[in-house]
Amino acid sequence: MKPPKTEQRNPRSRGLDQKSTLAIVRALNHEDAQVARAVRRELPKIARAVDAVANAFRHGGALFYVGAGTSGRLAVLDAAECPPTFGTPPHMVQAIIAGGARALQHAVEGAEDSAPGGARDIRRARVKRSDVVVGLSASGTTPYVLGALDAARRTGAVTVGITSNPRSPLARRASIGIAPDTGAEAIAGSTRLKAGTAQKMVLNMLSTAAMVRAGRVYENWMVHVALTNQKLRRRGARILEEAAGVSLREAERALRQAGHDLPAALVMLKTGASAAEARRRLAESGGNVRNALHSARIRKAGTQGPR
Repeated sequence: MKPPKTEQRNPRSRGLDQKSTLAIVRALNHEDAQVARAVRRELPKIARAVDAVANAFRHGGALFYVGAGTSGRLAVLDAAECPPTFGTPPHMVQAIIAGGARALQHAVEGAEDSAPGGARDIRRARVKRSDVVVGLSASGTTPYVLGALDAARRTGAVTVGITSNPRSPLARRASIGIAPDTGAEAIAGSTRLKAGTAQKMVLNMLSTAAMVRAGRVYENWMVHVALTNQKLRRRGARILEEAAGVSLREAERALRQAGHDLPAALVMLKTGASAAEARRRLAESGGNVRNALHSARIRKAGTQGPR
C-alpha cells in the first residue's frame, strides 16, 4: 500500500546531506513557502470549526485538543497560551496528549498506538455534548487520536480533524475535516516540518478567531490579557491609552482603580461607569467588552432621560 504523502520521499530535497548550509536552508524555506497556500485552501472549513467553537463557548462548552507527539505538543502550547492572552479560565481550552505530561519532553512508547487509550482520556476529561474536540494527526491515522475522536462523537460533541492527508481516516471521521495538503517533507516522514507548521497555523486561527467571536478581543486589542508582570502592565496601559483615547497617566490611574482589570478599566474610561458597575456589565455580557460598553451606554442614556 502506498504510504501517505507526509511519509513519501520529496524529490525536491534529494541529496540534502550533500548541499551547502545555505542550500539546505533554502530548500527548507522553499518547502515552508507552500504551507500558507495549503492552509488558505482550507479557510472555509477552518471558519466552520471556529463557529462551532464559538457556539460551544456561548453555551458553556469547552474546546479540547487531542494529539500525540509533535501534534500533541503543539496542542498543549496553544491551550496554554489562551488564559494569559485572552483571560480565559483553564478549563475553557484544554489539551490532551498521548502519554500525558511526560510526553511533552520524552517519547512515551506505544502511547499513540492505543485507540482505547484515546477513548479513555476523553472519558476522563468528561467531554460532553456541548464541547468541541479537535484531533490532530499529520498522517491522519494515529490510533490514539482516532479513538479519542470516536469517543467524543459518541458523546454528541462536535469533532474536528486537523491533518495533512486529505484522504485519511481522521479527515473522513471528523464532523469537520481540515486537511492542508502540505505534501512530502524535506526529510521524509519528519512531520515536525511542514505538517507541523500547518497545524500551528490552523491552531492559531482556530483559537484566535474563536476568542474574537466570543468577545475576548476588542477591535484588535487583546483587552483580556492577564497583567501578571511589569511588561504586561505597561502593555495594558498602552492598550487603554489607545482604545480609550486618554493619556498614559489616566490609563494607569484607571487600571489601579479597576484593580488591574483591563476590560473593567476600559469600560470605566469609555462610559464613565464605576469599577463595580463596569465589572457587573462585563459579567452580564460574559466578558464581551463591546457588549458591555453598549449595555453601559444604554443604561447611562436611560438614567439621563429625555432632554
